[in-house]
Amino acid sequence: MNTYNRILLKVSGEALLGEQQFGIDYKPVEMIANEISQAVNAGVQVAVVVGGGNIFRGMKNSAKLGLDRASGDYVGMLATVMNAISLQSALKSINIDCRVQSALEIKQIAEPYIRHKAIRHLEKGRVVIFAAGTGNPFFTTDTAAALRASEINADAMLMAKNGVDGVYNDDPRINPNAKKLDNIKYSDIIKNDLKVMDASACSLCEQNNIPIVVFDFAAKGSLMKIIKGEKIGTFVN
Repeated sequence: MNTYNRILLKVSGEALLGEQQFGIDYKPVEMIANEISQAVNAGVQVAVVVGGGNIFRGMKNSAKLGLDRASGDYVGMLATVMNAISLQSALKSINIDCRVQSALEIKQIAEPYIRHKAIRHLEKGRVVIFAAGTGNPFFTTDTAAALRASEINADAMLMAKNGVDGVYNDDPRINPNAKKLDNIKYSDIIKNDLKVMDASACSLCEQNNIPIVVFDFAAKGSLMKIIKGEKIGTFVN
């Protein structure tokens, strides 16, 4: 028995780096695809939003290149399309049917984002990867994930972190005494300025009553454990 029947999985671009400093490493892409395939084979409808930070980070790289914020954000959206196509290929290689829907029109390689079509794909057992964020500058892929989760009526938004197994009261990579929080409220993230996601993404999930689970994707089997209702990571509601 699955606790969640339709999920939105948010994967950071950095999770695709692997041992590299830049770009896409096939090992984490393959691992992510295998985790998703287990969920699909268990009858779960899976949508994915993947970031682009392994290729281009809008705010950070824009200044270096002399780009204005909007232009930098569009370059970042294109980076998410590259990641989405890579993940789609990995899923297809293990016989998982998958569609990429882009918020920017790139019809040669991805469908345009159409809400009802995305839901129909999910109902048919296909994985849907949402690329290019919201299609608008000044919004992060966290916000895009919360928006798409709301639009497809997801049972939960699962936020896969890279090497961090939940939400802490401080950065555990800097402060060894940081305490992991097993259960928190949406308001706690905003009030305490916890850097787990954007405040706008958190607010959107709160408005639409979508629980959030923050977990470490590097721990194999985590996705299915969450789907089955095991208490791992941090539960936000």
